[in-house]
Amino acid sequence: MERSRRNRIFHGVNVLVLGIVALVTVFPIYYVFVISFTETSEYLSKTIVLFPEHWSLESYRYLLSNPSMIRSVGVSAFLAVVGTLCSLVVTASLAYALSRKRLLGRRVALMLILFTILFSPGIIPNYMLVRSLGLIDNIWSLILPVLSSGWYVVLMKGFFENIPESLDEAAAIDGCNEVTAWFRIVLPLSMPAIAAFGLFYAVEYWNSYFSALLYMNDYQKWPIQVLLQNMLAENPLAEADPLLQPPPAEMLKMAAVVIATIPILCVYPFLQKHFAKGVMVGSVKG
Repeated sequence: MERSRRNRIFHGVNVLVLGIVALVTVFPIYYVFVISFTETSEYLSKTIVLFPEHWSLESYRYLLSNPSMIRSVGVSAFLAVVGTLCSLVVTASLAYALSRKRLLGRRVALMLILFTILFSPGIIPNYMLVRSLGLIDNIWSLILPVLSSGWYVVLMKGFFENIPESLDEAAAIDGCNEVTAWFRIVLPLSMPAIAAFGLFYAVEYWNSYFSALLYMNDYQKWPIQVLLQNMLAENPLAEADPLLQPPPAEMLKMAAVVIATIPILCVYPFLQKHFAKGVMVGSVKG
């Protein structure tokens, strides 16, 4: 009975502590969402708004009527879609090749990839490389330098090693070459890994900030994260319509944060069934 009472107390304390942590974590997200939908008059008349009496879309109308915001969302969407597809093709193809023992120079290639994980060239060499390629103010400067990740290649290689090479041999007997076997047999079996790493890449490309700050001097080519940082630094939108009455700066910032967050949150439910299995790639052998 004494042990049972201690277990109940321990369980109650756990629930209380975790509830407080959850509240502290969720409240800022809730507050950002609420303020972005609050009317200007109500926001200005109250010290804090926990639940607006009248919901309004004026902040979103102002932001989405601005060419700078629309353009930055388009740039980020291009990075997230095209960049993710290119990165998945390169990463998955390289990982599949390294997972097959018949590949000549496999160990040397793997050691070179591991070397890139341990040693990074740094900011200045990367900038010099991008400049020498003529990619300054080019959107591909945000894709090509980070086209693949050595760590992701190693993890995905572990997943492909769990796919027996006998499938490749059977495909070869049926007349398939390496490329056909890869696309028609191995790739469909790899959807959990593709979905998981696709989500990782999409989040990284959508959140591109520091590289865009380095390589993009033209504000018309900024992704949404750089535009959002510019707004948070109290700088107005570059192409704001002077005929429109802007809402308070704090409301615009909250609405911009929601716009920058929602797309990735909408993608996750479609990949959820593959995500749990995909994040475990390479962790279990056999």
